[in-house]
Amino acid sequence: MRHRGEVALVTGANKGIGREIARRLADEGMTVYVGSRDPERGARAVSELNAGGADVRLVPLDVTDAEQARAAARRIDEEHGKLDVLVNNAGTVGAWGVSVDDVTADGVRDTFEVNVLGVITVTHACIPLLLRSPAGRIVNLSSPLGSLTALSDPAHPIAGAGLVGYSASKAALNAVTLLYANHLRAAGVRVNAANPGLVATDLNRDSPRNRGDRTPEQGAEVPVALALLGRDGPTGTFRGGDGTSVEDVVPW
Repeated sequence: MRHRGEVALVTGANKGIGREIARRLADEGMTVYVGSRDPERGARAVSELNAGGADVRLVPLDVTDAEQARAAARRIDEEHGKLDVLVNNAGTVGAWGVSVDDVTADGVRDTFEVNVLGVITVTHACIPLLLRSPAGRIVNLSSPLGSLTALSDPAHPIAGAGLVGYSASKAALNAVTLLYANHLRAAGVRVNAANPGLVATDLNRDSPRNRGDRTPEQGAEVPVALALLGRDGPTGTFRGGDGTSVEDVVPW
């Protein structure tokens, strides 16, 4: 319980990988705020997570709503005065099965709103709190589908996936991760991207190819490891390989 007294916020944490991340961080002794845009699902998740005596609290949070992000940060400030860990887990894949030549700007706008602008919205609201932590950490859940290295190889399976909105949004998220890492490096805040692997969650429910063969418990391994980093841990990295080890680096 070396993290007792620390405070974490996990977005999209009422189900799937986010919920498992929240559970693991609470098991480490942290007070964990479960960000959820669905109040009923969020309340149910918090009730179940608290059953073992953890300190898990619900905070209404649609990551695309700047006022909700500011309200979440104000509440954490009032109750703790700092934030040690921010896990930007909330995400969306958009529409499956759309041919690249049929993709429109309107078709990918919502994906960017959540996967990129939502991360910026929440991070912006939380940076003052993270700067008050002796070892602030930000973990952004990304995907190899946003790897420009993989996308630039026509023979790579990722290059043929055709998920324009999702791949482009995760590539943009990777750039955002590096920019925050560089900006916050001197202040001691570690900022990293995590690949949870291909997890069978609602995100992949409508996938025509592979819904995923990993569980949310397995998918939480790398994000949690990055959330538990010390002040001397890495920053500005993309970790997870195939989702199984935090030591494996994913190419940008």
